[in-house]
Amino acid sequence: MQTSTKYFGVVTYEKEDVLTFPQGLFGFEEERSFLLLPFAGSDGNLLCFQSLQTPSLAFVAMNPFSICPTYAPVLTAEELQQMQVEQSEELCYYVLCVVRQPVGASTVNLRCPVAVNEDTHQAMQTILESDCYGMRHRLDELSNRGCG
Repeated sequence: MQTSTKYFGVVTYEKEDVLTFPQGLFGFEEERSFLLLPFAGSDGNLLCFQSLQTPSLAFVAMNPFSICPTYAPVLTAEELQQMQVEQSEELCYYVLCVVRQPVGASTVNLRCPVAVNEDTHQAMQTILESDCYGMRHRLDELSNRGCG
């Protein structure tokens, strides 16, 4: 299959590449199918959640562990059940990024990660109950002070 994308032109993908968000993303609840596409040269740390319904809709995301090695999201028992896992550590996590100039002024939302079950291709965005993480961490501050 093929789809048009915001940042990558037309891409070819397989059915198993599709991530399904049963509740959508916050503010985009009707958007339920996405591809997770890596930006070239980022070693898989800078990615894009590309909507399959709306080609112009794409969210820049980062691997949170690349910028915050101590990041430790914990989902609720209900969320773990929805994601069909027993522990939060069984999931992959991504954080949405607002890109600004200069790049160090860009922010990531560590409080509301996207959790992905690689086995089922199901995903969800959650709000962590812990107050350890905020919604707007500047990249240049994370590199200087850490994230906890």
